[in-house]
Amino acid sequence: MPAPLVVAVVGPTAAGKSDLAVTLSQRLGGEVVNADAMQVYRGMDIGTAKITAAERNGVPHHLLDILDVTETATVAEFQELARTAIDDCLDRQVVPVLAGGSALYVRAILDDFVFPGTDPVVRARLEAELHAHGSGALHAQLRDKDPKAAEQILPSNGRRIVRALEVIEITGGPYVATLPEHHYVYEGAVQLGLDVPRPVLDERIDRRVDRMFDAGFVAEVRGLLDEGLMEGKTANRALGYSQVIALLNGEIDEAQARERTAQATRRFARRQDSWFRKDPRITWLPYDAPDLPDLAMEVIARGNRTRPAGVVEVTQGPGAVDARG
Repeated sequence: MPAPLVVAVVGPTAAGKSDLAVTLSQRLGGEVVNADAMQVYRGMDIGTAKITAAERNGVPHHLLDILDVTETATVAEFQELARTAIDDCLDRQVVPVLAGGSALYVRAILDDFVFPGTDPVVRARLEAELHAHGSGALHAQLRDKDPKAAEQILPSNGRRIVRALEVIEITGGPYVATLPEHHYVYEGAVQLGLDVPRPVLDERIDRRVDRMFDAGFVAEVRGLLDEGLMEGKTANRALGYSQVIALLNGEIDEAQARERTAQATRRFARRQDSWFRKDPRITWLPYDAPDLPDLAMEVIARGNRTRPAGVVEVTQGPGAVDARG
């Protein structure tokens, strides 16, 4: 008997993951499990491009709108929430379809990923250093202690830098060594990646950012500030939100906020794509293939575990795919 199916739709932001996840859920009789760390927050709708109720087409979605912006969700906590949702689907013989653009979160959910513990004393000291000296100084420490980890974490991401330094101090080894091998905890897992040429992706991101601002993104952030957005350690770091906060503080104008949001999102999309490309188990399909759902269903039916990794690849530009296995 084949292992229960778990599908993950991955790839960079603005690639069309949410739409494909809904379509596959409809065909498979499945439900979507959100794997986007910021879409768990209530009220963060426009800025995270959260799928609307109408766009869900009646497909149940898990892990959307479950936290206030003042709350913090670590990767370990997200892992537990997502696996609980997946196990619930499997218990009901429903196919869980993950949709998300964070390679770390997807791997934490799908792979045999055990997180090192925490040390409150070490964490408090590092957070005090972060407050006193800034993330750049701590990133320099990380670069000395674990250059590979420093390459993977932005100098501005103080929270992740603190965590990496904490793990290094607790374990006595490099932070990157704590990342898992490519070993699924769900034997029936199949990962589908949406391949978008970089110039096309940049254009899609620019259009998305314009739509966000036109749809009331600034008003959304203003309302979330009233709800304590700045009190949380995670939510206010989401792409676009810090730029709009700077706009509301009078530090930049709206044109600059739009452009800085687009620039940051384009950089993030490149990192997303680079991280996902390191996983040989992902089957990449052209985002604009007219028969994309059919191609995806072919891969799912065959199952990644029945063929060498990477056989299904984009071969000759948009729409070209070798799905023969």
